[in-house]
Amino acid sequence: MFQTILQRVDFWLIYLAVVLCGASGGGVHSCHEVKTAFQLRQIGPLKWVPEAPGTDGELQICKHSGPSCCTRKMEESYQAAVRRETLQNIRSYSFELKYLIVGHASAFQDAFQSLLSFTLNLTTGLFDSAYEPLSQDARPLVADLFSDLSLFLGGDGNTSMERSVHRFYDNLFPLVYRRLVNPGLASAPPSSEHSECLRMTRQDVNPFGSHPRVLVEGLTRALSAGRALSQALVIGAEVLNATERAGLARECGRALVRMQYCPHCRGLTLIQPCGGLCLNVMRGCLVGLSELDGPWRRYVALLQELTGALAEGHDLELALQGIRNHVNDAILHAQLHGPRISAIVDKVCGPLTDTPSVTSIRSTLKVMTSVSTSPTSMAMTSSPAEVTLDHLSHTRREFMGYIQRYRSFFSALPEMLCESEMVVDDFTCWSGEDVVESYVGRVVGNSLQAQKNNPEIKVRSIDPILVGARDRLEHFKPEMQGQMGWATDWGGWVETGSGTREEASGECDDEDGCQGSGDEDFTNERVDVASTHVPFGKSPAVREPPWHVPTAQPPPQVAVRAAGHTPTPHPAITITLILLSALALPWHPL
Repeated sequence: MFQTILQRVDFWLIYLAVVLCGASGGGVHSCHEVKTAFQLRQIGPLKWVPEAPGTDGELQICKHSGPSCCTRKMEESYQAAVRRETLQNIRSYSFELKYLIVGHASAFQDAFQSLLSFTLNLTTGLFDSAYEPLSQDARPLVADLFSDLSLFLGGDGNTSMERSVHRFYDNLFPLVYRRLVNPGLASAPPSSEHSECLRMTRQDVNPFGSHPRVLVEGLTRALSAGRALSQALVIGAEVLNATERAGLARECGRALVRMQYCPHCRGLTLIQPCGGLCLNVMRGCLVGLSELDGPWRRYVALLQELTGALAEGHDLELALQGIRNHVNDAILHAQLHGPRISAIVDKVCGPLTDTPSVTSIRSTLKVMTSVSTSPTSMAMTSSPAEVTLDHLSHTRREFMGYIQRYRSFFSALPEMLCESEMVVDDFTCWSGEDVVESYVGRVVGNSLQAQKNNPEIKVRSIDPILVGARDRLEHFKPEMQGQMGWATDWGGWVETGSGTREEASGECDDEDGCQGSGDEDFTNERVDVASTHVPFGKSPAVREPPWHVPTAQPPPQVAVRAAGHTPTPHPAITITLILLSALALPWHPL
């Protein structure tokens, strides 16, 4: 108690000395300490600092009736320095968050690529061991398919599972038809026109049955969580990059100078700003960042849901490893229905000179069936995938643990910046005008609405870059819903507790600080952000022909559909039925 009384007496004695010096016009006799601080902080040329205090009527920010160690040139240098220092401090706090997002995005992609590489080898191994006549020419087709899978998992907006899988089977059909369905023609030089016809009519001839469609649906469903997570991490990095590009308003620069450097003009180079002053100034300067709080909380909730969905079961592993079996089953299907397929192809693309060898097909099918169902083969190939999945699971848990800590990053940033400025143990501080025992002004909240009552800074608008970043976060939710078919009340977007936008709206009357992100309208012009809506490919409609094919009427002439075209409902009879009718072949459902 006695020590506290002495400290208060010391404060008033110092304060009285400052007042008497100011009244007598003597002020501080030297600006040596001001010059030293000016030099250490590399604010500007030392020649701008006077040797002794004087009077500069051109001062705009640090106006003072008594003598001052500041000049107009120093004020300008202070404004540049304080902007630089504040932006550096913001970047230093956001660096770890940015590194967390970018680093884990890379880690997830590495895990995805490991799985893709493993299953790529599985699939090419199928052709090497079981379909040797196709092996050399099939390798580039498999590589292209897995390249598209990599792009899809990476969030590429131009990649569709439907197009990629159907392109793979379109290009595979000529090889299967000439070398397996009609193995007698394997040595004959291929006709480019005939091969192109096979590619263009593959989806109508349907040599692989339902296997391409099933593969599209399975891959799209299993890879969607990984794809969405990749896109979400890219969005997070873009938002953090935008916060680094955002500048500080002119009023913010003036308020920061008044808080940090105006005491230097009076020779008080060691005094710290009051806590309430710092909170008001920082909350006013960073209101644009604080307005990211609500969308950012929802974004973090989305990341947690996506990483959780990625870890549920082994859908990703099973889907990628299942490509091998789907391709094998599709080729078996084409061999089993070789005569029917050849009859249709002969009608559409022209006949080939030889017919398929039934004995060759049956012996090949026996080998293929044993290869596709060999338990030893699959057991030997599961270990590398398990190692990769363990690494993916570890990355997921680590990421979920870290990202939760940054849920309130933008609303807490003003407080974090002020922690380095405030000295809690001192009994005196700088109020923006003078040395005081405590800050008596009202301490406002974080929201844009709360800044209307901020006594230290007038907020006129928010940086358009930050408005765009906020809109980008808000638009990301419906984009994901549109791409993946999520329900509007999907669990990842249910907001509870402190995550709501109406968490706090106002002000507080003490210096303990208050957080808020009120729900108010923006007064400045909003910046449109281009949406990167990337629709997933929809599975092509499955055309089920009737059980009885009419043969009485001659088939009408119908143009053959090009490869890659998504079938659409149409009352006309499909080309497959037309050809079956012309050949008088019965329909056998597969």
